[in-house]
Amino acid sequence: MDSSKRMKRLYDAACKEVLSEQGIAAHIMKTCVKEFKDIPVKEIIRYIQGKPEVGTVLVNPQGEVTRIEGLQNESKSESEQTVTFDVRFTVTAPGTGETIKLIINLEAQNKFNPGYPLLKRGIYYCSRLISGQYGTVFVKSGYGKIQKVYSIWVCVSPTHNTEYSITSYHMSEKNIVGNVQAKRQHYDLLTVVMVCLGKKKYTELNGLLRLLNMMMVDNYLTKQEKRQILTDEFDIEITPELEKGVDKMCNLSEGIEKNGIDKGITIGREEGREEGRKQGQEDEKLASARRMIAKKKFTAEDISESVELPLDFIKKLMQEQPAH
Repeated sequence: MDSSKRMKRLYDAACKEVLSEQGIAAHIMKTCVKEFKDIPVKEIIRYIQGKPEVGTVLVNPQGEVTRIEGLQNESKSESEQTVTFDVRFTVTAPGTGETIKLIINLEAQNKFNPGYPLLKRGIYYCSRLISGQYGTVFVKSGYGKIQKVYSIWVCVSPTHNTEYSITSYHMSEKNIVGNVQAKRQHYDLLTVVMVCLGKKKYTELNGLLRLLNMMMVDNYLTKQEKRQILTDEFDIEITPELEKGVDKMCNLSEGIEKNGIDKGITIGREEGREEGRKQGQEDEKLASARRMIAKKKFTAEDISESVELPLDFIKKLMQEQPAH
């Protein structure tokens, strides 16, 4: 795997680690999970169940009281391929008179159109979350014990007509003949929620979109500023693990410089000339390389592979970099 892909993969992993923090997850649940819409964010945390585990990687001891249980993050049957869930945990639904567990699958998705409808994948994930309960939550004909599931997708780069939106898709009852009213808990068992961000600055948005855009999209903020906003504006405790996650996201996003390279490509296409497109790309590559060098966190080899410029050229740029 080349350095650019490796850094993007590390960035995705850092995003999922941040989404798994209880303080962040509580805000997501407040907006996206109807069972918690009337519960204060600070109280939602106590409904989250399970040991601190994300994916298949155990969390360090200092994160034990803040990380969300990953459960078994792979779902597999004998005839189907393995499905890996990003963040998976259980919560106890309030105000029901009985213990109902919600299995919430949070997905950080960069490609809104990966070659298939993302919504269908969300429904598929919900289906696997339900079918995966057989043998653990219920056995034989004990279908009454099936637990409701949510699949919540945080989409960083959605289409223009879906950005800055939060949409829920769920099962509902509709009478074709007659007037039957089944108990909602017997059919309201799966919900897909699409949380679509965009390129606006977080200050132009409100609520959950404001929080997630600040965390995952707004690259103009420093990691210190993001930590301060989380504390002052969203009343989220900055745990050691959350601090590491935020720092990691900021450092990796600067290395990737995805927005800058995309901008160079866009400028070239708007000019309608191949020469303009190439020049835009080269200019952005050079700017990205200089920013990575200034951070002093990457080797010449990493920078060369990430921005696709010759190694000798990168070494020369590093020699020209003024000392601080």
